Amino acid sequence: MSLSSLAQAVDPQHDELSVRNFTRLSAFIHAYSGIKMPATKQTMLEGRLRRRMRTYGHTNLNDYCDFLFEEGGLEAETIHLIDVVTTNKTEFFREPSHFEFLEAEGLPALAQGRRKPLKVWSAAASIGAEAYTLAMVLEDFVADRSGLDYAIVATDICTHVLEKGLAGRYPEAMIEPVPMDRRRRYLRQSKDRARGEVRISSHLRAKVAFGRLNLMDEVYAVDRDMDIIFCRNILIYFDKPTQAKVLGRLCDHLVPGGYLFLGHSESIVGLDLPIHQVANTVFQRP
Repeated sequence: MSLSSLAQAVDPQHDELSVRNFTRLSAFIHAYSGIKMPATKQTMLEGRLRRRMRTYGHTNLNDYCDFLFEEGGLEAETIHLIDVVTTNKTEFFREPSHFEFLEAEGLPALAQGRRKPLKVWSAAASIGAEAYTLAMVLEDFVADRSGLDYAIVATDICTHVLEKGLAGRYPEAMIEPVPMDRRRRYLRQSKDRARGEVRISSHLRAKVAFGRLNLMDEVYAVDRDMDIIFCRNILIYFDKPTQAKVLGRLCDHLVPGGYLFLGHSESIVGLDLPIHQVANTVFQRP
């Protein structure tokens, strides 16, 4: 049966996860990725899984779940399953006060008497807009500071967004928040203007190393002497105990004097962490 005929054979209005299978999926997704999947998200989950299930020729969602949980398919499917359920909203210069803090206070403080490169981690990098925004800010900062350099690590649990970040190609509409002077320095117009794309300059792309990392892992394969860690707008998908564990591990990778940036809707209230607040959702390790 072709994919097109298979798609016609599946009626989304009548193809729903059983209570048992939704419970199994939500429990697995939470345990593996930390992402909460309450009953209110069942319709969203079903919609995202339909295309994936057709890859194996399954005609309904419950057959796909049997394949995952009863027939050993979960091992091969885990990465793909997590890819389709993760939300990857991102933009350049999102929450701009964080970058203003870096330019005015954070980077000057970190650079004092410094000889080794600044080390930065974008811990929920998605397609790379945050990491490349950091690269633009850091490139401007080190430009008139002889001998100072930087390196950025960008990680995410989702493999296909990492591929996009590595390529460094973005729709023209997405670069609207990038100041015009930085567009001229760090963005390159596509040779095929009809594609409506720009690409991050090769110099900046070389400054960012992309890799897959699950924040639920007990150990992070990232250097433990980071000067700056951005982990923004991901904790909102975790419950409080998961937030505490993830933030504790992130703090272990932060040098004394280093900065941790969270999303504007995120908080560390009630958590015992070795950091203190220095600006709105900006924290420093003493």
